[in-house]
Amino acid sequence: MQKPTTILLIALLAATSAYAEMKCEAGKCGAAMETPKKILPKTPEKTKQEKTLRTQKVTVKQLFNVITTRISKKVTAPSQVNYGYIVPDESKVFDITAWYSGFVVELYANTHYQKVKKGEVLAKVYSPEVYKAKQDYLNALNFNAKRPSPSMVKSSRVKLQLLNVNEQEIKAIEETKRVDRYTDLVTPASGWIFEKNINEGSSFKSGSRLFEIVDTGTVWLEAKLYPNELEKLNTLMHFTVRTEGIDTTFKAEKSLLYPRLDPKEATATLRLLIENRNELLKPGMYATAYASSKEEARLLIPRTAVIRKNGQWYVFLATEFKGEYEPLKVELKPLDNQYFEVLDGLKEGDEVVNNALFMMDSDAQINGVY
Repeated sequence: MQKPTTILLIALLAATSAYAEMKCEAGKCGAAMETPKKILPKTPEKTKQEKTLRTQKVTVKQLFNVITTRISKKVTAPSQVNYGYIVPDESKVFDITAWYSGFVVELYANTHYQKVKKGEVLAKVYSPEVYKAKQDYLNALNFNAKRPSPSMVKSSRVKLQLLNVNEQEIKAIEETKRVDRYTDLVTPASGWIFEKNINEGSSFKSGSRLFEIVDTGTVWLEAKLYPNELEKLNTLMHFTVRTEGIDTTFKAEKSLLYPRLDPKEATATLRLLIENRNELLKPGMYATAYASSKEEARLLIPRTAVIRKNGQWYVFLATEFKGEYEPLKVELKPLDNQYFEVLDGLKEGDEVVNNALFMMDSDAQINGVY
C-alpha cells in the first residue's frame, strides 16, 4: 500500500512545480521567485565645454574615398570670353549731303553696296545756284585780267568752295576760262555705299543726305559684358577676335566702355577696335572676343572645390585625422572659368576636397558652421 502513496506525492510535487513556472511566465512570480533586473551603467553627459566645441568646429567624416587637391601657385593670365556683333567704325562713316538744291543728270553710283574710291565721281548734277556761282567766278577772272581786282576773284572763289564745288572743277575754270553747266558729285573717302537716296532724274534739296559711304578697313566689335565682369576689365590687356566661318584671328584694341547699360539685357558694352585685314569681317557678324591679362604667379583653387552660402565662400579643409574635413571660410576672387584666386584663408600646400558639393553635411549646416 506504500507504492501508490509515493506515486501520488511525486505527481503532486510535479504539478506544483509546473504551476509555479506558469505563474512566473505570466509575470506573477512570488517574492521569493522574482528575477533580478539588469542595471545598465549611465552614460555620462557631455560637458558644456564639449558642446561649445562641437558648435565651433565640426568635422565631416565621409564613408567613401574623397579626392583632394593641394593649394598651389601657378603662373596664369586671367582670361575672359565675351560675345557681340561687328559694327562699322563710326569714324569711317561718311555722309554725302547736298550743299545746294539741284537735279541728278547722270548717276554712276547706282546700286547699294557698290564699292567706291576716294575722289570718284558718284553723280553729275545740275544746280542753277552753282551754275550762277561758276559764271560769277569766270566773270571775276576776266575782269581781273583787264583791271586787277584780287578781292573780287577771291570772294567769287570762296563762294564756290562754300557750295562744296570740287577743287578740280574750280581749277578747270581758271585754266580753260570756260564753265561747265553740270557739277560732279565726288566721294570724300573710299568705302561701300550703305545708303543711296537718289536715282537718275531725281531732284534734291539743300541739306538732304544723298549717300552714306562706309569704310570697313577698320570695324568695331561691341562685346556684351555682365556687371560682375566689369571689375576684371581693368586687368585685361590683350584682346583677340574670332568669328565662325573665318579661319583667322584678329587682334583688337580696347577702345571704350560705354557709360550706360542695356536696360533690356542688363549688360554693359565694350567697344573693341579691329584692323579688318582684307575686309573679312562684315558688319552684322556675330563674333567672340577673347581677353587675357599679364601672366603672374597666383595662389589658385579649382572652382569645384568651393561652395557659396550666405554670401560667403567655403572650402572643406583636410584635418590632421584621415577621412575628416572641416568647413573653412575663405576670401576668393574669380579668375576664369576653372579657378579662383585665393586672397585669404588658405596657404600654399593646404589640402582641400576637390568637389565641395559632395561634402555638404547636414550636421554641419544645423550647427551653423557653414
